Amino acid sequence: MDRSATSPSALTGVARGNGDAVFATIVRCAAVLILLGLGGMVAVMAWGARGAFATFGPAFIVDKAWNPVTQHFGAAAPVFGTLVTALLAIVLAVPLAFGIAVWLTEIASARIAGVIGTLIQLLAAVPSIIFGMWGFAVLVPFMAHYVEPFASHTLGRVPGIGPLFRGAPYGTGFLTGGMILAVMITPFISAVMRDVFLSMPAVLKESAYGLGMTRWEVVRRIILPWSRTSVVGGIMLGLGRALGETMAITFVIGNANHIGWSLFSPGNTIASLIALEFPESAMGSLKFSSLMAAGFLLMLISLGTLVCSRLLLRTRAAGR
Repeated sequence: MDRSATSPSALTGVARGNGDAVFATIVRCAAVLILLGLGGMVAVMAWGARGAFATFGPAFIVDKAWNPVTQHFGAAAPVFGTLVTALLAIVLAVPLAFGIAVWLTEIASARIAGVIGTLIQLLAAVPSIIFGMWGFAVLVPFMAHYVEPFASHTLGRVPGIGPLFRGAPYGTGFLTGGMILAVMITPFISAVMRDVFLSMPAVLKESAYGLGMTRWEVVRRIILPWSRTSVVGGIMLGLGRALGETMAITFVIGNANHIGWSLFSPGNTIASLIALEFPESAMGSLKFSSLMAAGFLLMLISLGTLVCSRLLLRTRAAGR
């Protein structure tokens, strides 16, 4: 009788093999569950939007009207507001987050960097409705009394960009919405950048300094190229939150369903439109279907930004 097949080592090997198989099955099921959940959400949104697309067709995407009284709905205004405020938020937040991350990792002492880094993480945990209340109580009056009148009298007269800074100083509008979103997403982006910069091998920076590079040259030529993929991922994380933010932007954007080319104009976003009007929509009505269609478009926009970021990283990697 061969006793090697029933030896403790053989039994241990069999147990390990069974454990690996069970673990592989569990993680595979987790991955499939995520895909099924995402696919289910897309399917539910698309099925709910069928009434709007059947009634208005592709014109629903470019139609600026949103009139529940006449049952005429179009998504152009909230889509425009979503893209404008998200773009403004990224333009304002990325330089600020980059500066914070560089200061924390390259300039500040370890003790101060630890305290400030913790406060930034706490800021990221603040609920969005608190940002909205703060924006409505503090930022909107400040914009209406100081920033918008000053910008209108100075930048409003500059050829080319002047129309962007003209309009009544209500305080609410695209610019205020973009600023509140920038405040919200800056902690996320800066936290990701800081962690990536800290994980960089110290020998690379020390070698660069030894060759006589300045701090800015090290950041631009060594740190950024090495951490480019993770930095873009952090920016996309912030952009995703900016695109889908609901309560904070609802407080400060003005909630007007029209397209205005001035940054001071009140507007709307897809998320704020759904938050305001979805509770008042009867299940199965045309308005309900139009809101589902708007949500479906928001999912497509988020997917499009992710695909663009992947293509950008692939193009840069191929160009090395």
